[in-house]
Amino acid sequence: MDIPWWRDAVVYEIYVRSFADASGDGVGDLTGVRERLPYLQRLGVDAIWLTPFYPSPMADGGYDVADYRGVDPLFGTLADFESLVADAHDHGLRVLVDVVPNHSSSEHPWFQAALRGERRDRYIFRDTINNWQSTFGGPAWTKVADGQYYLHLFAPGQPDFNWRNPEVHAEFLDILRFWLDRGVDGFRIDVAMGLYKAEGLPDVGDQSFKSVSPVWGQPEVHDVYRDWRRLLDGYPGERMAVGEVWTDSSEDLALYVRPDELHQSFNFAWLQAPWSPTAFKKVIEDTLAAVPFATWVLSNHDVVRHRTRYDAADPGTGLARAKAALLTMLALPGSAYLYQGEELGLPEVTDLPDEARQDPVFFQSKGELPGRDGCRVPIPWTVDTPSYGFSPGGVEPWLPQPAMFAELSVEKQEGDAGSTLEFYRRALAHRRDLARSIPYTLEWLDSPEGALFFTRGPLTCAINCGLGPVHLPEHDAVLLSSGPLKRGLLPPDTAVWLRRDS
Repeated sequence: MDIPWWRDAVVYEIYVRSFADASGDGVGDLTGVRERLPYLQRLGVDAIWLTPFYPSPMADGGYDVADYRGVDPLFGTLADFESLVADAHDHGLRVLVDVVPNHSSSEHPWFQAALRGERRDRYIFRDTINNWQSTFGGPAWTKVADGQYYLHLFAPGQPDFNWRNPEVHAEFLDILRFWLDRGVDGFRIDVAMGLYKAEGLPDVGDQSFKSVSPVWGQPEVHDVYRDWRRLLDGYPGERMAVGEVWTDSSEDLALYVRPDELHQSFNFAWLQAPWSPTAFKKVIEDTLAAVPFATWVLSNHDVVRHRTRYDAADPGTGLARAKAALLTMLALPGSAYLYQGEELGLPEVTDLPDEARQDPVFFQSKGELPGRDGCRVPIPWTVDTPSYGFSPGGVEPWLPQPAMFAELSVEKQEGDAGSTLEFYRRALAHRRDLARSIPYTLEWLDSPEGALFFTRGPLTCAINCGLGPVHLPEHDAVLLSSGPLKRGLLPPDTAVWLRRDS
């Protein structure tokens, strides 16, 4: 049986606004991505995932889409996109794009028509409201001029579609065709467990992401993904879809990746796990028992960067733990999703001035929550200010970068064997050699207290989450370690790949 490309792929998330600016306006764009494809090829990833680049008023960083079949001038043109896809394929990279089916922008033509009283059934309008709250803070309902209210589970500029209207189904199937016809290899589905809301829109006491909730994960959503799967299967080249599914149950997560639904779903339990061998082992076992093809992720554009999360738990350990977690993640069966800049060891930028912040979470919480801007600061390419090579000339980027970014830039780390960037390159090169030649399943080994050891065929992975060094398991050669090994011992906050010849 042929193994699909996505089963073991390493996918690199590009937050387009913050990756590379070619136009010189301080905002990343598609041509900037295209110019950096050789960097991504050398890094060793298999695919890139582009966050939304569609026409948008940017009420939520582009996740408020005004036109699903275009490119915002901020990011370039449709011709730029087509050139990017062609060049990516020439570099051996697949291309995934974001699709946002739960809500549109309030500037979408459909919603503008609804405000005029036309075809409101394509969104969720009511005369009276329930107690639902926006995920970003504040009520999930906004009143319009004639006294009705519309539902927005996120920002007021993101009205929720009414998926009980067949016209919405037809529209999104056509949107998928539009991008598939332009060569994309797949889709990342935003808020994939959203779409449908319970009939009657009952009040809720707990609106968190649950497997059973009037707000999330209604059973009708699975028919949508069955339709999408049939569409994807009708195209050549193993097109695929991965869902952003937040849930509290691995069993619920598994429902989205049944053979006739999505190919993959993000596994946020790995991202949320504390620095603990017990927690890591439980997530791994639960995931591999529940889903046919696992995914693993440590950071993305919506969460605090994992270097900072680990550092907050035990100051001074963040980078070492981030590298050890990465090595462990890459040894697991399934695919891995990386977030731009983690290969540089970037931390969360926590000291952004209030006047620079742009995330609606900050504004809707009235400044009580910092929002997600700290993980979206443009990444540094060179040691030069003012933008560390992100923008040409003397252009300031759309979010300010801290001075420490010079030391973490690609230019500073390139060729330095001890750098995080070169560690990522070595890890991804080893993984590419191993991924399809070793069993998909793993076996646990007896592990010392505070550590976790497992094997996949000739590969042994060991991570030490404890306070003191532990003895390495039996091996014939050391393939790669996230930090120095000492006299056959694995130090704390370190992981290693070992080879066994028998």
